[in-house]
Amino acid sequence: MRWKKLTLETTTEALDYMAAIADEVGLSGFEVEDNVPLTEEEEKSLFAVIPPELPPDDGTAKVIFYIDEDADERKVAEDIKAAVSDYEGIFDPGPMTFTYSETEEKDWVDNWKQFFKPFRVDDHILIKPTWEETCDAAPDDLVIEIDPGTAFGTGAHETTKLCIAGLKDYLKPGDKVFDVGTGSGILSILSMKLGAYGAIGTDIDDNAVHTSVENTLINSIPAKYSGKEDAKLEEGRVCFTTGDVMEDEKLRKRIGEHSYDIVVANILAPVIIELCKVAGSFMKKDAYFITSGIINTAEEDVKKALLFNGFKIVEVKRMKDWVGFISVLS
Repeated sequence: MRWKKLTLETTTEALDYMAAIADEVGLSGFEVEDNVPLTEEEEKSLFAVIPPELPPDDGTAKVIFYIDEDADERKVAEDIKAAVSDYEGIFDPGPMTFTYSETEEKDWVDNWKQFFKPFRVDDHILIKPTWEETCDAAPDDLVIEIDPGTAFGTGAHETTKLCIAGLKDYLKPGDKVFDVGTGSGILSILSMKLGAYGAIGTDIDDNAVHTSVENTLINSIPAKYSGKEDAKLEEGRVCFTTGDVMEDEKLRKRIGEHSYDIVVANILAPVIIELCKVAGSFMKKDAYFITSGIINTAEEDVKKALLFNGFKIVEVKRMKDWVGFISVLS
């Protein structure tokens, strides 16, 4: 199968927002090219194989989207520009120019896998790609196997690490977990490995939801895909469903009001601000709302949204330019 290749000229500043923008326009996968050098710490811990040399970093980047050969690539480009305009003033999008070409599926679907290697999230959590036969795991390590497919979430990004740290600190055995914007399912999987009663994961991307089911089963955790009408929490299982809990009131009620000990969301700041309006409806009296995906320039906006919607912030976690909030209902 041939695919249309849509290459966007943008900035490195915009890259942190591209997952949300891709989701918004219905694109489930993209590739990034930039010249940002890695720190010594990143070179030791990152999951990628590091190229020997890079040209000087000039702040520019390319984002490459792959779309069906029958799609209107110029309409997709306009949709991307419209989605980027929603973030006006938050980041510099750069020139926002597009070039168009074609490629074979085999050129990109699996090539990235050669760069994804086992890596540690912390001293006791190790992420292992499913296609790697071995990894350097200690006897007391918690190992999570992941094949992200076209979903967002390998566990390497700071936002995921902040949510993982929040789950490790606040999740108790037997807790019921709601994972909003589940991506590859990594937070639901971790919750179950930490002793959760059960979990529900939702995402607006149906491909991500199916990927989450597969990843969870790979980790020997019972999982299933459910339609909106039968999405429900079950003991010892993760139930994944496609939908937008911010817009779909029936889905919110089906998932369960005031039923969860943990609500976790690794989503970008503008989405978290909207999620704050409904997150409390899922939470028990003493539940925790764990959020990340928040660039530090949007920290105050998210803080205001949390407080306005009846939350009390009990901890703020930071990693590089990213922020995570742990909140309870006040």
